[in-house]
Amino acid sequence: MAKASPSDNLDTLRQIANNPGDRISVQNLRKSGRMTARERVNALLDSDSFVEIDAFIQHRSGDHNLHLHKPLGDGVVAGHGMLDGRRIVCFAQDYSIFEGTMGEMHAKKISKIVEFAEKSMLPVIGIWDGDGQRAHEGVSSLGATGELLDIFAACSGRIPIISLILGTVSGVSALAAGLSDFVILGSEHGQMFMRSPYFIPEVVSGEIDEETLGGAESHSSRSGIACLVADDEQDAINIAAEILGYLPDHTLAEPLNVKSGDEWNRSCKKLEDIVPSDSNKPYDMSEVISEVVDEGRFMELFPSYAENILIGFARLDGQSIGIVANQPKVLAGCLDIDSSVKAARFIRTCDIFNIPVVTFVDVPGFLPGTVQEWGGIIRHGAKMLYAYAEATIPKLTVVTRKAYGGAYLAMSCKHLGSDYNISWPSGELAVMGADGAVNIIHRRELELSSDKSQTHSELVSEYQDKFGDPYVAAKNGWLDDVIEPSETRKKLIQALRPLKSKREWMPPKKHGNIPL
Repeated sequence: MAKASPSDNLDTLRQIANNPGDRISVQNLRKSGRMTARERVNALLDSDSFVEIDAFIQHRSGDHNLHLHKPLGDGVVAGHGMLDGRRIVCFAQDYSIFEGTMGEMHAKKISKIVEFAEKSMLPVIGIWDGDGQRAHEGVSSLGATGELLDIFAACSGRIPIISLILGTVSGVSALAAGLSDFVILGSEHGQMFMRSPYFIPEVVSGEIDEETLGGAESHSSRSGIACLVADDEQDAINIAAEILGYLPDHTLAEPLNVKSGDEWNRSCKKLEDIVPSDSNKPYDMSEVISEVVDEGRFMELFPSYAENILIGFARLDGQSIGIVANQPKVLAGCLDIDSSVKAARFIRTCDIFNIPVVTFVDVPGFLPGTVQEWGGIIRHGAKMLYAYAEATIPKLTVVTRKAYGGAYLAMSCKHLGSDYNISWPSGELAVMGADGAVNIIHRRELELSSDKSQTHSELVSEYQDKFGDPYVAAKNGWLDDVIEPSETRKKLIQALRPLKSKREWMPPKKHGNIPL
């Protein structure tokens, strides 16, 4: 760990002065590889840029135990400063003060700085490390926490909110962090629980431990709460800074254009050989994305959750873009419940922050089965359709291979208002695959045939000749062009440039009713 600065020492002295019993807590915090709240803020912000608020605030509880201990700041460090030259608002819970629990003044202090962010139209980065509600303070704590949740909800869709989970976060603190646009979990100490794990029967009985229940692995691959997992605290801070680099300060601003040395009209020769000639063979769509975007840099989000779809940030011609892409090497790229929700949330996030979405399509359909049907694939799949149709940002789509049925419609088709749709020659836009279509259309003919295999093969070939290439869709105006794969980057950038000024008029309404 880096050498402590004078402000770090001041932080320690202040805590010890407030409560000598905390001396061991701070030391143990550092021994475990964790920083104090002030150290985390200093590591996040540019040097000497932090402006603190409410440094001397104290709790107002009359509880006997708390009355004897009234630490300055009430367990949270909050203020604003510069991150890579951009003004941001931030706060960090201090686990060494009442285990980071949220009392009345603690919650009000966070609410105050978040409200400042809303008025100033600045991003918020919250560092969470607290055990939920402070039980000693009773209903006064609960009321202030409700106000905190309200201001977080009010900021949603207006300014970026990023949460770093660097310790145990439970109860209301976990709920508040869950309202963020992006949640980053520390792999070593980051844990999230809705209820204390000591009340979970499986933990009490020893069937599972706390890490299995609410650790980084669970929330990145099972619950889908964590968009990324950090190796350590500095890595979490770096991830937050990188995500923020793709985002504007607020919903009325545009993301920064960051030019690279990558030529805008660079040929993507590697794409000529990525898609197998056999339409049933898998390939890695992330290789396609990396070949197209600036400098091959694709920041994938939720990489361990719903792996059959890829989402994340990249740049084209220096402009921030959101990527949504089927992943043929997982479940053949089929859409299911989790992938639909994952994509829908990301599309709406991009729409909020004026980030164009580029969609790469290779989808054979929605995943079949009773688990999906009873789990609500109709409702969840509709979320993705809704998100694309509602979005007013530039939308560009590349069909690399399969685009079948309702899944084709769900993946930013022309009919849902996509601005620029192209296909490679290998693209297949159809209601379903040739085999399935022939079995339905020519069922009686196949039953009467003396050589079913030969007849089936001929009918499949006939169907593919009729519907198995992208030119049929292009003739109907559903594709703007059929291009060679090597031209993908050039064509997308040419289409994106005039779309920077895109504006859509929307009829007045309170809001739509997305099928949640």
